[in-house]
Amino acid sequence: MKQSLSAYIVDDESLARKGLALRLEPFSDVELVGESGNSREALEQIIVKKPDVVFVDIQMPGLNGFELLRELQQRMSQLPAIVFVTAYDQYAIRAFEVRALDYLLKPVDETRLKETLERVQQELQPSSYDQTQQKLVSLVSEVTGHDGDAILEKLAAGASVSELNRYPEHIAIKDSGEITRVPVNNIEWVDAAGDYMCIHAAGETFILRRTMKDLEQELNPNRFQRVHRSAIVNVDQVEKLCTRHNGEYHLILKNGQKLKVSRSYKDQIKQLILS
Repeated sequence: MKQSLSAYIVDDESLARKGLALRLEPFSDVELVGESGNSREALEQIIVKKPDVVFVDIQMPGLNGFELLRELQQRMSQLPAIVFVTAYDQYAIRAFEVRALDYLLKPVDETRLKETLERVQQELQPSSYDQTQQKLVSLVSEVTGHDGDAILEKLAAGASVSELNRYPEHIAIKDSGEITRVPVNNIEWVDAAGDYMCIHAAGETFILRRTMKDLEQELNPNRFQRVHRSAIVNVDQVEKLCTRHNGEYHLILKNGQKLKVSRSYKDQIKQLILS
């Protein structure tokens, strides 16, 4: 390590925070200046302590990792290096778009962590924006399998690299310190329940602490359609589209579940069903 680094950990899982802290201990030039399981508390602490690098879990209640970064961008004149920590690599594309320095997959590998800390050191040295962007392009290319030059060409043309993202085959759901991988193909419908969402898949119900908007961005719009402000349906699971005398529409799924279709979404759902 060329110079001392101060680090801060943000993760709502205490075991994940402890695990990352233990992996940082062998790096004598890294000082852990704080950790938090609450993203809003972390926001204030990061502003005060101004660490060199912040390790941020992406899926958290309250502010998720991306929202926390957005708040930091608005309130700090000089951002720390941001390293996202996630269970699944589909988030790497979005991490790139918000200019995160790097990302780590859980459980954190010591060799990979060493590479990340070296990236942080390089970031702290005087360097151009192009050099930083090139490192991120290489990272995204590594994850997606897309050619780095092609990514740069799209960026130069004003395109979003999210166009390169493959829709995930699984959704990661955290519950009581465990992460369950739910196959997207098994999802029948999703409905909102206050601050949570209920994912109904293959006869089971999973509770997900995410917003409907966030989940909708991860699902293939050719298969999953919003049918109501608080419901998304897998079109492949639709058995019937029924019209009532009062003009209301209802979907009947293959499992017998009935879902109301709001007027603002009826045209989209009809088009998908008929296609």
